[in-house]
Amino acid sequence: MGCDEGKEIMTTVPPDDDGQRLDRWLKKKFPDIGFGAMQKLLRTGQVRVDGKRAKPDTRLVAGQELRLPPMLSNAEVAEKTSSAKDRDFIRGLVIYEDEDMVAINKPSGLAVQGGSGITRHIDGMLDALSGANKVRPKLVHRIDRETSGVLILARSSESARRLTEAFAGRDMHKTYVALTAPAPKNTKGRIDAPMAKGLTGPAMEKMLIDDDVGKSAITDYEVLSRSEDALAAFVAFHPLTGRTHQIRVHAAYIGCPLWGDTKYGANVGNRFYLHASSLTLNHPKTGLLMSIEAPIPADFQAQALRLGLPPVL
Repeated sequence: MGCDEGKEIMTTVPPDDDGQRLDRWLKKKFPDIGFGAMQKLLRTGQVRVDGKRAKPDTRLVAGQELRLPPMLSNAEVAEKTSSAKDRDFIRGLVIYEDEDMVAINKPSGLAVQGGSGITRHIDGMLDALSGANKVRPKLVHRIDRETSGVLILARSSESARRLTEAFAGRDMHKTYVALTAPAPKNTKGRIDAPMAKGLTGPAMEKMLIDDDVGKSAITDYEVLSRSEDALAAFVAFHPLTGRTHQIRVHAAYIGCPLWGDTKYGANVGNRFYLHASSLTLNHPKTGLLMSIEAPIPADFQAQALRLGLPPVL
């Protein structure tokens, strides 16, 4: 991208940005420009697509010419590179990769994206995972900061589209393992309980079971091992839908919240133990069925032993 001071910026839309909204593209490229200032540039016609005014929700097409105002030439361009330490760190998390996708085993405690008070996150390290095509991988789903395990990234817009569709539908089999306290009464079961976000008071920070306005949420589960006193269990959860905090809320709903998940009913611990252990999906390009597995972390296994649970490999 040319950025001569005082001159308009002329650039073309790369293939990997095909279909992206103009306002989101600008925010990605120029993170230092505030929302109001960016909206003003668009409203006053200072951003042109193929020589024409463009609305914020304009979908870009690969090869289109963008004309940007001189003020953006002095803005920070979002082509930040992570430190050598972070590059080595995220490369060490890779459990599968090819030219179309990457899978990493995300550790607990590391956020997927930035936010209030979060400066170190997966999204900030993705340049280190660019493949042979030098395209920065794209996030296609999220897992909680405290949750560890399989996180899928796409290496092209087409792969991102197909993977996003797979996560949105029921074409992907997901397995999570968790520590619950106490153990579920049944060895196997299905939890079918609609969920909605709380709207008032402390509940605004939580997801709730709501039969009236909640969206469908279904989770199958299987107890892998129990402590002798049944006060704890190693449980595999298979979410059939993808609601926020679904496993945490459903586990609490049947009376066995995740150990340490004080947000959803646990009364001990300072963190919960939830691990995305495997994903079975169709490859975004070849369509072949594949399974990606992430080993259970050592600290997870150690906590299970402290609760009197035999290890699960």
